Amino acid sequence: MREADIRTIVAEMLVEQQRLCHNEIDAVVLKTLTTILTSFGIEEEDRKELRADFQHLRRWRRCVEQAQSYTLRAVITMIVTVFAGAVWFGVKAALGK
Repeated sequence: MREADIRTIVAEMLVEQQRLCHNEIDAVVLKTLTTILTSFGIEEEDRKELRADFQHLRRWRRCVEQAQSYTLRAVITMIVTVFAGAVWFGVKAALGK
């Protein structure tokens, strides 16, 4: 055998070994996630419902953030309006005397 043939065989074996290692890692990760979710009471059959729940929570969070933004704007508007009104009444009282 030539050296190039040996290198090719070794490279192919290393690639195959790495592929097998990745497959084993994927299997372990999948089993671990399944075990963790099952321990929280989430079964594999509930994936669609779980996804819908998370989507609902995301929409709810965005609505709350938007409401907070509107509330902050309303408070700032009220403060500016009260200040402008106080200035207006001050000017009107000063000119009225």
